Formats: sequence, C-alpha cells, structure tokens
Amino acid sequence: MPNPYISYKQQAVSTMTPIEIVVKIYDECERQLNRAVYFINVKDIEKAHAALDKSGELINALRSVLDMSVGEISENLDALYEYFFRRIVHADMRKDADAILKILPLIGELKDAFVQISKLPKHAVGVGMGSVSASAAAVG
Repeated sequence: MPNPYISYKQQAVSTMTPIEIVVKIYDECERQLNRAVYFINVKDIEKAHAALDKSGELINALRSVLDMSVGEISENLDALYEYFFRRIVHADMRKDADAILKILPLIGELKDAFVQISKLPKHAVGVGMGSVSASAAAVG
C-alpha cells in the first residue's frame, strides 16, 4: 500500500509550475542551511553534516535545471550556484556557520526574485527551466 504522505507530496509537486518548484527548492535550501547553522552552534556535527549535504543537493538540483541556451542569466545563476556549493562544502569541512550566514541572504534574494517571477502572467515568463519537475524530488 502506497504511503499517503508520499502520494500527497507527489500530487502537490505535479501540479506546481516550474517557477513554483524552484521557489520550493530555495525554501528548503534556506531551511536546511538554517538547520546547519543551528546544529553547528550546538556542536551536533552529524546533523549539521546532514543538513549541509541536503543543501548541496538542492543547489545542485537548481543548477541541473538551468537552460544554458538562455545565455547570460543562466551563466550568472550557474556561477552563483557553484559559489554557493563551494561555500557549503567549506562550511561542512570546517563546521563554519559564518560561511553559511554569508550565503543565506543571497539565496533569499534569489528566492524573492523567483517569487516575483511567479507572479507574472505565464506567457510573460520566457526563461526555460529545463526539467524542473524532475528535480522537484530533491525538495522532498
């Protein structure tokens, strides 16, 4: 018998637009990074590592759905995602909460930008999102 919670989450994701999925991934990334800061501060290294590992997966999910044919926008996002990933790895290796706190505002700003994009009429959003729905599994 299928798990009703998993079925619910799959249904919720399948009805989301690609931009809504990206916002959801940013939300979860922020949540995991905040958890990592907390766990680093209370010296729970195992949980800090798990949260940072999940954060890295989420950043890679965002990176994997970039439509590089769009040009400069995608290239700039790719460079930011690479930077975020490097900072997450650094934070994980050194259990450095400050490294996380430096990227959290940037991630929040990007999320806010995608929230604004999600409010535009669907025909006005011309940026390709690749296979965002395939990466939505990273949110769960």
